[in-house]
Amino acid sequence: MQYVTDDAGRLFDPGTRAALAAFTAEEALPLLEAAAAVRAAAGAIEHLRSAGATGRGLSAGGFDLLLRLSTSGDDGVPLGELAQALNVTPRNVTGLVDTLEREGLVRRAPDPADRRSVRAVLTADGTAWLDRFRAPTRLAMEAVFAGFGPAEADQLRDLCLRLVQGVRGVRSR
Repeated sequence: MQYVTDDAGRLFDPGTRAALAAFTAEEALPLLEAAAAVRAAAGAIEHLRSAGATGRGLSAGGFDLLLRLSTSGDDGVPLGELAQALNVTPRNVTGLVDTLEREGLVRRAPDPADRRSVRAVLTADGTAWLDRFRAPTRLAMEAVFAGFGPAEADQLRDLCLRLVQGVRGVRSR
């Protein structure tokens, strides 16, 4: 993909701009271009993240689950809470936990507060896996965001999360 700069020095994709200009009114073009750029950026980062996790023997979802468990303490997290936190179905979490349990990275434990519920708990091997993945992840993100200062990274995070809130607002209507 070849990006060019506009008169303000901002990058854009000429192909996307032309296609969207033919599709929508001129005043809506900046919003649709921004949405297309967010999708492209999210896709590129997800591809990098997935390749990194897969190259180390896990799916991106498995990595997300381990990461979430890494801050849960010895009690772990109920599978239903994991599904909500990861924004996936309970069935998906069950499959992820099955896989991670076979790999020795996670174990299931009964929930002392609810006998019907099961918790996922990070094992020592799971912690070790995360520790080995930490440095390559940091290096990759430093390379991806090399042109960003701390304030720009903070602003990008804020803008992306505001987009998420906007999407949730549309869904709840």
